[in-house]
Amino acid sequence: MATPIDRDALTLAAFQRRIESIYFDKDSGRGLEATFMWFAEEVGELSRGLRRGTPEQLASEFADVLAWLATLASIAGVELAEVAAKYAEGCPKCHATPCACPEPRPA
Repeated sequence: MATPIDRDALTLAAFQRRIESIYFDKDSGRGLEATFMWFAEEVGELSRGLRRGTPEQLASEFADVLAWLATLASIAGVELAEVAAKYAEGCPKCHATPCACPEPRPA
């Protein structure tokens, strides 16, 4: 039986470790490319949920996308908590919070 998780103390790093404990063997055995295809399918389900899902369905799809992103990062040897630091000081381009970058011109 799995160890209970304190949901209020679940950091990004702890979430990644949790997903590893549940799925890493299966997902790493499948490989990065095949696992990415599953991730892409979940992103498609999130897209449909954004258009016409209930709040409960939408929350479930966000959770699924986050879990698949975490497992992809683990397979690739990337720590999500470390790479999230890219945004710690605000926008990586203009360094402002909120972002003050000009909107790109339409093509």
